[in-house]
Amino acid sequence: MDKKLQQFRESINNIDAALVFMLAERFKVTQAVGEYKAKNSLPPADAAREQEQIARLRQLASDANLDPEFSEKFLRFIIDEVIRHHERIRDAG
Repeated sequence: MDKKLQQFRESINNIDAALVFMLAERFKVTQAVGEYKAKNSLPPADAAREQEQIARLRQLASDANLDPEFSEKFLRFIIDEVIRHHERIRDAG
């Protein structure tokens, strides 16, 4: 493999690792949110918050020259997973 391609791939690997660790941190916080919601009889989902987050992320994506549609799909996937976690926490309590 040529040296330039190897450098690109090493950068991608580093970015992927950072993404995984950031997602892990995000899910630690959302786990705490799910526990808080369950203890306080709050619903697992918050449609208003989700819309705020999507709008905010779309703007950030646009500012970063990233496709806002892609960023919304990515966040929607994460939100859906978080809601599933919150439902499991609620149902276990």
